[in-house]
Amino acid sequence: MSRLASPRPVPPAERCERRTRGFTLIEVLAALVIIGLGMLGVIQAVIQAANNGTYLREKTLAHWIAMNLVTERRLMTAPPEVGTSSDMIDYAGQRWRWTVKVSETSVESMRRFDVGVGLADAPEGTTLATAIGFYGTAIAPAGTSNVLGRGTQQSQ
Repeated sequence: MSRLASPRPVPPAERCERRTRGFTLIEVLAALVIIGLGMLGVIQAVIQAANNGTYLREKTLAHWIAMNLVTERRLMTAPPEVGTSSDMIDYAGQRWRWTVKVSETSVESMRRFDVGVGLADAPEGTTLATAIGFYGTAIAPAGTSNVLGRGTQQSQ
């Protein structure tokens, strides 16, 4: 008998076996959609981590600038004038805007200064870091300290 003459009927068990050998096009497309959505989530997480790193770097640099300005004001030989001043500074390859507001306190010999620092290209009034400092004779004069070794205070 030749093979082409008459095909023998295929039992139902064999038919099912043939169908389960591979994936259908729908199954492959569904798997690709699921993998694509998963990869989208991973990409979003990486982008968010990079943005957070940049933000934290800028915030740290702004804080360093603010603390430098506080230290400069504290080391002045004369008390800072009451009022507000601001300027630009280049630091770490970026341009920054700082503002110092000097105000009087309830202690006559002390001044308070609030320092705000932000990127120069950010909208006016936007700050990444703020610092507060004090100047006056009620605290140790510039370049001196009233604290001796082991935390004991000097008698005056």
